[in-house]
Amino acid sequence: MFEILFFTLLIYLFLSRIKKRKKLRGLDAELKVLIDESNDARSMGLEIKQFLLTVIDDDANNCEKFSDRRLAQAQSLLDRAGPGALYWMTDIAAQLAFLAAAQINGIPTNVTQELSESATPQDVIKIVVMP
Repeated sequence: MFEILFFTLLIYLFLSRIKKRKKLRGLDAELKVLIDESNDARSMGLEIKQFLLTVIDDDANNCEKFSDRRLAQAQSLLDRAGPGALYWMTDIAAQLAFLAAAQINGIPTNVTQELSESATPQDVIKIVVMP
């Protein structure tokens, strides 16, 4: 009886050990982590940029501000990106404030040069926000 239990346990341990995958170690593991992090940051940047553009479109179409749909979308971004999303949005707001101050003070900027005389809010976002 004990022999059967012992051999069953031994076979189970042997089979479960084979199924486990080895973790990558060394440079391969570090490279994989770096690639995953860089792709994630870039995709989050694109999502934040798209979110800004949809908020501008909602404002242009007289949609409800702070709608449940936009708040849920913002919460989803914040949940996935964490504090980085808040920092990124704050950085964008700061860049736009500097841009507005430069325009008021008559200081030329690269945005002014690229857009010349006609600019829409979407065009400015596409130039200022580069993920």
